[in-house]
Amino acid sequence: MPRLEATVSEITAPTNANVAATIALAGAGFDRWIEDRCRRYYATEERRGQPSIPPGVYFRMLLVGYFEGIDSQRGIAWRCADSLSLRAFLGVPLGESTPDHSTLTNTRNRLPHEVFDEVFQFMLKIAAEKKLLAGKTVGVDSTTLEANAAMKSIVRRDTGEDWKEYVTRLMREDGTIEADCEATDEEIRRYDKKRKNKRVSNADWVSESDPESRITQLKDGRTHLAYKAEHVVDLKTDIVLAAEIHKADEADTETLVDSVMEAQNNLNQAGSQAEIEEVAADKGYHAAHTLELSEAVGLRTYVPEPRRQHRARWTDKPERYQHAVYANRRRLKRAKSKRYQRLRSERCERTFAHVCDSGGMRRSWLKGVAKVTKRYLIAVAAHNLGRILRKLIGIGKPRALQGEGGLAALAHLLGHVLTALSAA
Repeated sequence: MPRLEATVSEITAPTNANVAATIALAGAGFDRWIEDRCRRYYATEERRGQPSIPPGVYFRMLLVGYFEGIDSQRGIAWRCADSLSLRAFLGVPLGESTPDHSTLTNTRNRLPHEVFDEVFQFMLKIAAEKKLLAGKTVGVDSTTLEANAAMKSIVRRDTGEDWKEYVTRLMREDGTIEADCEATDEEIRRYDKKRKNKRVSNADWVSESDPESRITQLKDGRTHLAYKAEHVVDLKTDIVLAAEIHKADEADTETLVDSVMEAQNNLNQAGSQAEIEEVAADKGYHAAHTLELSEAVGLRTYVPEPRRQHRARWTDKPERYQHAVYANRRRLKRAKSKRYQRLRSERCERTFAHVCDSGGMRRSWLKGVAKVTKRYLIAVAAHNLGRILRKLIGIGKPRALQGEGGLAALAHLLGHVLTALSAA
């Protein structure tokens, strides 16, 4: 398997010519690997419209989106067309145009979710080959992603009324306006502001433009339509083992075990022999049935208990629930639990900072869980790639390369990794 290590002289030395040669040689193996897996999803006969792009180029452009912190496909397409270094990384000559954003959309729709999973798992395979996966102890946490839908698009599930029509009906029912009168926008706003017991529930409201998004409170305090992203992070090596997208109203207690099982599957597919044994999470994941299910599948949990006004009553619950809660409570008293919680809060939050904030994934421009998952998986795969590079050579993102040769050096390093990916 080709080596990933590189000295500072190797990073700064390459000229434009040998950088392009390195990219061409390194990309050939990766492209062959991904093309073999995507061949059956491409049409064999030529049709009218934008020409297709090789799947290897498509995934490279998504990697560029993460490393450059670009959240939209239009932005990625523009950046790749504007940069000579990125053209070299993609293998697009100066005389040819880079892929259009609409072609990125068509490629994403053409490829199934399994292909994106394989790319994610191959990044884990590189980490496993370089002994960068421990896998025994993981941390789990979640965050919100702003959906590509406005609150103005919500309608009542029962009547189909939008917000303005709903408030107008309430005004007529309590006699604020006559039944045959239409309220002005100012009157509707003033009435709605004074209305008591006002709440917007996902059980009552849904977005017409993105029905799978859910109303929730974002990290910055705004109420908006959103999705939930959940990471399972290897606490020893800082590698994300699973990244799941859920509807924002799905409770953490309902998704914990499924996410950890997906992480174990990714480890197995990557060829790792590691078995996840311990799970650390915050108090939002604490529930008797969740702890019991975790124990049933062989996981030791370290989940702090939230403060409650009354003591738990076990008369109406199975005995195994009480056993799981008490076992988790005993483990929390150990020094190891405090160490795991520190690592979880540090490393899980750091993955969200890299992927969502500096990586451009905090706001989604796609609609639906399936589409958001595809885009998000590759962003997390790019994050893992950055962690691998940082572990091996001390540099993980292009911002760290500004004094070391810029994007040309990034392309050189990614060439090494893609060569390893094809040989894995």
